This record gives sequence, C-alpha cells and structure tokens, in this order.
Amino acid sequence: MQNKSVPEEFDVVIVGRGPVGATLANLLGLCGVRTLVLEREARTYHLPRAVHFDDECMRVFQTIGLADAILPQTILSPGMLFLDANGKMLLDWSRPQTLTPMGWHLSYRFHQPDLEDVLIGGLARFPNVTLRNRCDVFALDQDEHGVRVRYEDLSNGTLTEVRAGYVIGCDGARSLVRRFIGSGMDDLGFHERWLVIDLLLKRARDDLGDYSLQHCDPRRPATYVRGTGTRRRWEITVLLDEDSKEIAQPAKTWELLSRWITPDDAELERAAVYTFHSVIAQQWRSGRLLLAGDSAHQTPPFLGQGMCAGIRDAANLAWKLAAIIQGAAAPDLLDTYQSERQPHVREFIELAIRLGGVINTKAIKAGLAAGQARENAPVKLEVKKPLLGPGLALGELPLAGHLAPQFELRDGRRGDDRIGYGHVLLVESATTHSSRLSQAGIQILTSDDAAGIGPWLRQHGIIAALVRPDRYVRGTARNETELDRVVAALTPPTHVPSAA
Repeated sequence: MQNKSVPEEFDVVIVGRGPVGATLANLLGLCGVRTLVLEREARTYHLPRAVHFDDECMRVFQTIGLADAILPQTILSPGMLFLDANGKMLLDWSRPQTLTPMGWHLSYRFHQPDLEDVLIGGLARFPNVTLRNRCDVFALDQDEHGVRVRYEDLSNGTLTEVRAGYVIGCDGARSLVRRFIGSGMDDLGFHERWLVIDLLLKRARDDLGDYSLQHCDPRRPATYVRGTGTRRRWEITVLLDEDSKEIAQPAKTWELLSRWITPDDAELERAAVYTFHSVIAQQWRSGRLLLAGDSAHQTPPFLGQGMCAGIRDAANLAWKLAAIIQGAAAPDLLDTYQSERQPHVREFIELAIRLGGVINTKAIKAGLAAGQARENAPVKLEVKKPLLGPGLALGELPLAGHLAPQFELRDGRRGDDRIGYGHVLLVESATTHSSRLSQAGIQILTSDDAAGIGPWLRQHGIIAALVRPDRYVRGTARNETELDRVVAALTPPTHVPSAA
C-alpha cells in the first residue's frame, strides 16, 4: 500500500533510536529543529548492551535536561583491575570518586534499556520532534534541495515518503545510511569473538567486588563487570576452534563461569557471542547524508568508550546542523564534523586495542605506553582524553580543541545550566571588554558568576576563552588583539537555553 499524500518535510531525519539517535534528537529538539526519528523496532531492546559512560556523556545528558533522571539509574564505578592467571594485579586503572572538571564523576555503570527509556521519554518535551517506531527505511535519494526518505511502516505495510534537509544514520554497525553514502571502512586490525554473559544475582555475592576485572589469562582471557542492581556481566574469549552456537549454550556457559559463580548464585539472562571490531568509516558525510555512532566507528569494549564516542558525535553535530538550518552558518560547517571527530575516536580505539593486547598477552610494557611502571607494584593507568582533530578550533592558541571545565556558579548551580547549548565567552570581568562584547552579542560568563573562572584563565595565561556548545574550547585570547579575533569568529552568535 502506497501513501500518496504530499510528503511531510523535516529539517533532519534520524535513522535509529538508540542512545546516539535519541541523544541527537533531544539536542535538535532543544535547538528547535524539525526532527523525525525513524526506528525499525517496536520498542526498546530489553537486554543489556553498553554498560559504561563517562563524565563528558553525563554533561551532554545535563545539557538536554535529563541528567537528574538518568543519575538514579546508575552506579559509580571505582575502576578496573588487570590480573594475571594467578590473580596478581598487573595494572591498576582506578577512577577518582570525586567530581571531575566536567562537573560529574568520571565513570558510571548503567543498564542500557533504562538509559534509552529516559532519552526516548525526553523527546515528548519537544513539539518539533516526532518519533515513529516500526518504520524501516529502505531508500534515500538526495538532490541539491534535500533528501527523499522512503520507509515502510511495518505495522501495516504502508510505504511512506518524507523530505528532509539532512539524514543522520544512527543505525548501527550494519548501517543502511553508510551504504547509501558508499563509505568503505578503515580496519585497525582487531577482530575477536567474545562470549558476553549477563546474569541476575539470586543472592548477595559481595566477594565479586565493585571493580571491573580483566583476567589476563593467555589460556582464555575474561572480563568481569559489576552492573546496576543485581546485574553482573562476564565476557569470555571464544577460542579459534570453538563453535559460537555451542559455547553460548547454558551448560557450556555455566562451565566457563564455574570458577567465579554457579546457577545457585544467579540466573542466566543472556549469553551470546559477539565479534568485537575496530573499524572507522572512511567517509562520514556525503552531501546531506551523515553518520554518527556505530555506523561511523566500532571499537573493542575494553575502554568502555563505544557509546561515549557516539554521544560525542551527537553533541558535535547537533549545533552545527542547527546553525546551518537556521541560516547562521554555511553548509561547509559540516566539513568540520569528521575532521574533528575521526582523529579523536581513532585515538580511543587504538588505546582499546592496546588494552586488548594486555588482556591477551600480559605484555604490559610493550602493549601499553599509557601507564607508569613501579618496581614491585602494578602499573598505574591514566587515560587522557584526546584533542579534537582540525576543524573550528582557532589555530594554535592555548587550549583550542580541549574540553572546557564546567564551573560552579556562585548560587550553587552548574555553569552549563546557565549557558545552555550555545557558545559562551569566559572572561574575568565583563566591564573590561563591555563595548566589544555587547556589540558582538555574545553570551558571557565571568568571575562574578563563577569564582573558578578567573583562576582558570590566569592558570593558562589567557584573558578570555570562547567555548562551543559541545563544551570544547574554540579559541582563547592572551591579549586584546586575540580577543577581537575570537569574538569575530562567532558571527552571528548561536545560543539555545538549557533544558535543565
């Protein structure tokens, strides 16, 4: 059956309603962009998948006004320990339990269906965002004016056509949108089968602990992850001569788990073999078609950065799309999306691969340069977040491409709640540069608003910093001449109030 009515028009169509697509839709909703989300499935997938996100992700959730709803669904992670076959600690990757400069904790554990329910529920706040489930996209045809999107409503077989200014593929590893872009994949060389086992405890097992554990046993590497509530996960390497279906059978699964846990302790929720990949799409954009999340990149899970990378994609992309759609920027602004995000995600994937090497070989010194060895002590691991790739950062000015901290306001609120999803200029005093700033119409935050701004500026030898909506520093000024350059970079200004 064909729906022959005049096609509806949207600014953006998002294909896929997972965490990345739902986050992007919330951000676009915040910006007032007419958005349609098309999802093939009828409802949220009920089993666990991703289990970790970081402080930068929580800051994005804060921006869309959902952090307070998400926080009760999480637990803090103390970190991860790497153990040899005899249980000796090889590598200590403990996470601080205090707030980071992002204003949140560094490591959260969560149950993905819980997160998705909050993100999807958040869309109802925006009259400009439409979600349609059971809609299977099968064709994308773009021209100079937009994209014709054709999909089937699987509930009744109706074929429907809509028009979109842009289509974003948040449709996972087997992305249809990526196929229409025609992108190849850069293979970083890691492809391993792992049995992922999710359990629900029947009784307390405090001895399992709260730390994630990487068992670096060359005979069969394994991972333990503490989840929320009674949820516990093990990931166990599948050997080359083992059959994926046979090893996922309950009897074999419990045999592999027997050194840690038995059926008396827990209920088997799910056991499935996944192949962990390390690939990056070569082309994230073709005209009006773009990729985000797993459609653009896939990583081994050892850093817990797979979903995080997709949330960063959404935060980077949404404000750029909004600026173009609302006439505040030219379409070539989207050229900065891949150039900024691809090197960033590649660095995380390469580190995850090196950690995978540690798990498999115990070759810590050879496989990991990030730690600092101490005699008769485990290696301490510290992971620094990469810089953005080349794009909108203003040259070699200090801090350009770094994440800006979130300053606590003098009234106790978090600074991002005042800033919203927009650019902001951080200065010590607005009166010093009042004529320049009022002429530019830029939102500002000063030491009068947040006590930490002045010391932070002085620490870095600057008088001002321009921060983007995704919280990355666009440029800084060491003097009045550089301040003029920074202010001129934002014409016209873009600002969206916070949803918090």
